[in-house]
Parts: sequence; C-alpha cells; structure tokens
Amino acid sequence: MTAWTRRRLLTSAATAVTAAGLATTAAPPARAAAATATAPGDVDVADALRALPGLRLIEERQDAEPGYRHFVLGLRQPVDHTNPAAGTFEQRLTLLHTAAERPTVLFSTGYHAVLTPRRTEPAVLLGANQLQVEHRYFGASRPADPGYAHLTIRQAADDHHRVVRLFRRLYPGAWISTGGSKGGMTSVYHRRFHPHDVAGTVVYSAPNNVDDRDDSAYLRFLETVGTPAAREALEAAQRAILLRRADLAARYEAWAAATGDTFRLVGSADKALEIAVLRVPFMFWQRGTPADVAAIPGPGATAGELYTWLDDTAGLALYADTTARNYVPYWYQIGTQLGYSSFPTAHLADLLRHPGAAEPRSFVPRDIPLRFDRAAMPDIDRWVRRHGSRLLFLYGTQDPAVAEHFRPEGPDSRVLWVPGGNHGADLADLPPADRTSAEDTLVRWAGRR
Repeated sequence: MTAWTRRRLLTSAATAVTAAGLATTAAPPARAAAATATAPGDVDVADALRALPGLRLIEERQDAEPGYRHFVLGLRQPVDHTNPAAGTFEQRLTLLHTAAERPTVLFSTGYHAVLTPRRTEPAVLLGANQLQVEHRYFGASRPADPGYAHLTIRQAADDHHRVVRLFRRLYPGAWISTGGSKGGMTSVYHRRFHPHDVAGTVVYSAPNNVDDRDDSAYLRFLETVGTPAAREALEAAQRAILLRRADLAARYEAWAAATGDTFRLVGSADKALEIAVLRVPFMFWQRGTPADVAAIPGPGATAGELYTWLDDTAGLALYADTTARNYVPYWYQIGTQLGYSSFPTAHLADLLRHPGAAEPRSFVPRDIPLRFDRAAMPDIDRWVRRHGSRLLFLYGTQDPAVAEHFRPEGPDSRVLWVPGGNHGADLADLPPADRTSAEDTLVRWAGRR
C-alpha cells in the first residue's frame, strides 16, 4: 500500500473515493449544503453520516475553510458501558470532513465541544479529517442522572472507543489522537484502556498527578519558576489584594449584581476572591510571558488596578455561579480521580480566612459525594511507563504541568520540550530539529504500510 510522504500530506488535494463509498471531495463552505456525489455510486458525506447507527446529524455549519465541511453531530452513548440498563445520553461531536481516504484526527477536548472550526496541529500537518469529542457530563453531553457516578476516566475512554469503532466505517485510514491539557489527559486515558484504537497520540501540556497526597513537586516548581524578582512581585501582589480584600470583594459583588451572577456554589464573593488569589501563581505561569511579568502591579497600584490584574490573571468569572456550575464535572473529576495541586501559602498565612478554599469540594455541591480513587492515576502512570507506545508528549518548560509530567518509556514514545514555553506550547514552538523530528514521527504514524 502507499505511504503518505510529508510533502504529499501537506499539499495534496482531497480527491477520489474510498472503498467505503463516501464522496471525499469536500465542498467549499458556500456550496457545502448543495454538495453532491462526484461519481455514480458515491454517497454524500452527510447521507453517510445519517446512515451511521445511533448518530444524529444536528447541523452542517457554513463556516469551514475551503476543502472542508463542518458538521455538528450527536451520538447516542451508554451512560454506563458495563450496564445497558442504565440508559443512554447523546454525546456532542463535531466533524471537519475533507476526504474519507485521508487520515483522521480524534480530538479530545476534556471539556465541552468548541463549535469554531479550528483544526489542531496534527490535522493541519496531515491534511486530515478531524473528529472532536465533547467529554461526557460537559456541555450538551449530559446524562439525565443528577449525580456523577458514571463520570470516570474508564467510562470516557469507552465513549471514545465507540466513536472510533463507529466512524472507522467512513474513515478506514490511519487515526491519530490528540488533546491539550485535560484533553491531552483524556487522550492518554483512552489509549490506556483501548491502546490499539489509534496509530499514535500527540499530547500537549498534560499534567500527571500520580499521588494526590504529595504536591511537593508543584510547590517546588512554583517556588523556583521564573526569576526571583518575578516570584517576589507575584507574592507582593497577592498580599496587596488580600490587604484590600474588603474593597475588592465589594467590587466583585458589584460586578456579580450587575451581570446577574451569584456565589451560591462557592459561598461568597470574599471566599471566591481568596480562591482566585491562591490560584494566581499557577494560572500566571500557565500563560505567563515576559510582558506579563512586567505588568505585575507594584507597590503603588490602586485597588482598581489590582482588581483588573487579578481578573486578567485568575479569571474572576470562573468562581461565580454562571461559569462555575458549568465546571462542576471538572472539579468532580479532580476530586475523585485526577487529583489537584497545592499552592504556596506561607506568605499569605496571616491574611487567609477560608481554610481549604481552593479544594475541589468548594466547587461541587455538598449533596454529591467526593470519594477519591487513589489507584486510578498510578495505574495510568504505570501503563505509560511500561506499555504505552507511539506517545508524543509536548511541554513548555515554564508551564506548571511539567512539575508532574508524563514519562513514557515504551517504544516510539518521548517527551519534547519548548524552552520558556507555557501551557499553550505547540509543535511549531519547538527548536527546529525537534519540530522536524516530531512532524516526521506524526507523518510516519499516519503512513500506510
């Protein structure tokens, strides 16, 4: 069989038809709805999607780039893959279709689906189709049960497995999985339980919290990242905010009242403010650049300047109900399997009022139990080290995720580093030799032999 060369993957047009009988030439966006089969016996991709069991074509959006068609889909999934009697829910997917003969990238969000038709780096590099999977219990993909008993890494992995099995009927070529941050973690968990679903996985900025009882690695990272001057400036800004907490909490309350928001989940604007302050170092270094270091407010900053900076750095809307309730599933996963990190607090000890404020429990309603599974992440870590293959991990050296990162030791697997990179590091940011090597690896994984 033919092998896809890197040049061909990057430049060849989406043409021809596969044995699946699917018309593979994607119509330009303006004509997408009117696209027809290109030869006798061909089936339009929309019709082929409608024919897949359990799949609903919700919408074809007219916003895809030339050469692609953009579909919003719903797939009927079991609530519990081990118990059919538990019922089903509809999982939201999106598809960027270019050609059935091309490779397909399985894009795990880890959260809700994004309807912007953005291709991931692997999809761009490979000229691939891209299938985005919204994580169960996020966005529109919510089972009807009021709790989260079936929100586990294994159930989500089984969701992804069923997606791959179903869509292979239309896309029989090589599959590559990818995701960033929690989406990257989701991709790893999928591979752990279904290692042969895809030919390889590209994982961006994914933390690996093996032992949730020991956060010393995160603390060491946050106490050594950047320059001493930058860390001192962050600590001073945190103290300055808490020293003016009455003023800033009042501003926070006023913002919530003006926008119709509340703090019932967390408990109060004062507690939400304290959580945001505690999370400042972690979130600052996730996105920090030299320009951000220069913008840390100094000793003469006004209350308004401190408030604006805190909002820009830690995202104050995240802790008010409108947004926080959308992320209850995230905090539930953190509190039951994924684990969380600690933050340096010694320099704030005399100013804190809410013990344990930044823990997952603050963001999960009290009637939902949080029982932590201490075996889940060590199992993932062992698999990555001992058995995982064709795993490519990418990290920025100034991203807190590197404090506890994945360490693959299996065949054709490795970690690549972006010097000075943050949580948004891409393959394009790698040193030239590493970037070329990574791209060649990805193309080789997608080859046909």
